[in-house]
Amino acid sequence: MGKNMFRENLLLTNATGKRLYEQYASELPIIDYHCHLLPREIYENKEFEDIGEMWLAHDHYKWRAMRCFGIPEKYITGDASYYEKYLKFAEIFPELIGNPIYIWCALELKRYFDIEEPLNRENAESIYRQTKELIRERHMTPRYCMKVSRVEFVCTTEDPSDTLIYHKKMREEGTEGIRIASAFRPDKAFYAEKPGFAEYMGILSGAAGMPVRSFREMMDALERRLVFFRDMGSMISDNGIEDFAWHDYSQEETEHIFRKAMAGERLDARERDCYRSAFLMEAGRMYHRNGFVMQLHIGTYQGANKSRESGIGVACGFDCTDDSTGIKSVGELLSRLTAEDALPKTILYPLNAAQMETFAVLAAGFCEGPVRGRVQLGAPWWFNDQAHGIRRQFEAAANLYPVALSVGMLTDSRSFLSYPRHELYRRVLCSYLGELVERGEYFSGEEDLARVIRNVCHDNAEEYFGLCLY
Repeated sequence: MGKNMFRENLLLTNATGKRLYEQYASELPIIDYHCHLLPREIYENKEFEDIGEMWLAHDHYKWRAMRCFGIPEKYITGDASYYEKYLKFAEIFPELIGNPIYIWCALELKRYFDIEEPLNRENAESIYRQTKELIRERHMTPRYCMKVSRVEFVCTTEDPSDTLIYHKKMREEGTEGIRIASAFRPDKAFYAEKPGFAEYMGILSGAAGMPVRSFREMMDALERRLVFFRDMGSMISDNGIEDFAWHDYSQEETEHIFRKAMAGERLDARERDCYRSAFLMEAGRMYHRNGFVMQLHIGTYQGANKSRESGIGVACGFDCTDDSTGIKSVGELLSRLTAEDALPKTILYPLNAAQMETFAVLAAGFCEGPVRGRVQLGAPWWFNDQAHGIRRQFEAAANLYPVALSVGMLTDSRSFLSYPRHELYRRVLCSYLGELVERGEYFSGEEDLARVIRNVCHDNAEEYFGLCLY
């Protein structure tokens, strides 16, 4: 196999793609418009303890893989030290062939620590010492990772009741040229049937400074909070949709369902669907009025392993993909908002790879001027954000929705080392475009192709989210 070292031709499978990447994509700054980084960690900007913390503190991708190899939970989310967790992860690393974690970690070792050799149990100790020394020498902090990766903009994800105190502090004290905003994510209000709904309405009431005794008052309270987010520099919303089936509803019925949920009574399937339909319609109108982009993350199966999730926690690697949300239901939502001239810019993120093409067609059906790519097929995310998933989306969706209009990649991550995912995306993009050129399927000028690459990797997102206005 030759010398076992990281190679810069990673995923660049043709000469044209390699040249395109090196000439037009590799040095572009990053706009990371969707992630789950903790604002407090960005603000405090503390030096990391070691690579164990950087890799394993929040990364459910790695946790899931480690469980697959039978590693005890103590070394995953348990009370073992980060050093011990790192050593356990190093043991399985060579066996992660074909898994995106392998490539992500290789890129992270190379980009942040200049390490080109692959991690294994034999060199784990030396790599640990080398990285720990570099953390101290370079004073590696969250913002250090952002600056090294040329990050311009980061959008975290917060609940409407959040005070955004750390965003406020960062606005006042500065973030070394990196713009930090928050996405408005009202999931706790959307899932009326889940435990704790009534308690959450009390929290929302306190945050909005108004009573929340009805569905209408809840939406008014959410809009007050949306305006607060907007005043703090936000322009992006995010709705997580486990499953959704459109159902016609009346105002009276929606209020009745809200009262049942507040009383802790069980909602049947029809009531749940009516409530969710009403909620998404009102949310879409609200986003449109306030100039927010509406992100719909569709098709998650939260906590498939319920017994382990209840003992270990949510977002710990027990989630899955589902296909219960139908195209017609999302289409009905978009259609009704369009009929009212109230459809905001919208990004559709189907988690189920089998639905990529159908959602691409749906998105294209709701595009209209003057906005380019008004309704978008979102970046491949979560279980799809690897080379195969990215490539699959290019090859499948490009036939149905212009790739050139895409707002590009995101990290969707809780790790400050995850920015090489943008690099991975750009490498796959350029390799894909290079193949089209070499097969004679694209023969417009180099200037046009360079513009497509820059747009997809950076400029489309800048324009779509209005970042160039700030």
